[in-house]
Amino acid sequence: MRVHRTFAFIDLSGFTALTEVEGDERAVSILSTFRSTVRDICSRRGVRVAKWLGDGAMLVGVETTPLVAATLELQFASRGSADPIALRCGLTADFVILHEGDDYIGHAVNVAARLCDLAPGGDVWAGPNVVEHLPPWGAVLSEGECAIRGLEHPLWVARLGLAALVGTTSPDPVCGIPLTAAVADNVAHDAMRNQLLFCSESCRDTWEHRPRPLPEGQGSIRIPLIGS
Repeated sequence: MRVHRTFAFIDLSGFTALTEVEGDERAVSILSTFRSTVRDICSRRGVRVAKWLGDGAMLVGVETTPLVAATLELQFASRGSADPIALRCGLTADFVILHEGDDYIGHAVNVAARLCDLAPGGDVWAGPNVVEHLPPWGAVLSEGECAIRGLEHPLWVARLGLAALVGTTSPDPVCGIPLTAAVADNVAHDAMRNQLLFCSESCRDTWEHRPRPLPEGQGSIRIPLIGS
């Protein structure tokens, strides 16, 4: 069956060297944190982890924008980490064959994997049909043709990242991505009537359904008033 999907391959750049220098136990700890972060972000944004690939993963999205947003959030989260490794990513979107219900066969899958291999640590590289689905807070940082092994002609590739924002920014209370009202997808208010900006409906939904203390416990010494 032929279906339209968006694919992302992500990989921890420098993981092999870190294993050699800091040992297997340290590598396993970093890998566990990486996988936990990927699961959390993908689950919240409606993206499927199709398979784990050692120190990387293959991600699949029925819609393109949530998967692009997930890769940008993963990059943002990895930059705030103290670990000396960087995440790299390759993204494509196109029609492929869904084989035996859980595998994807097609040109788009191969190109996404190649882009991930070519991207430097810290970069998100996207092929055609992806850029038009960038979230408002995402941006094309650079673009150009790239020769890819196995392709007859160079491929147009964009390097994606967070948009440069003008004015005062406010972090999404769930994912932490910096936002302004101009690029926020959703707006809400906390218990103190402070405005909250969200990068997506999924982040707002997560915030609205967060665990809360019982009303009689709020404002006490043990449980301060929740305002966010």
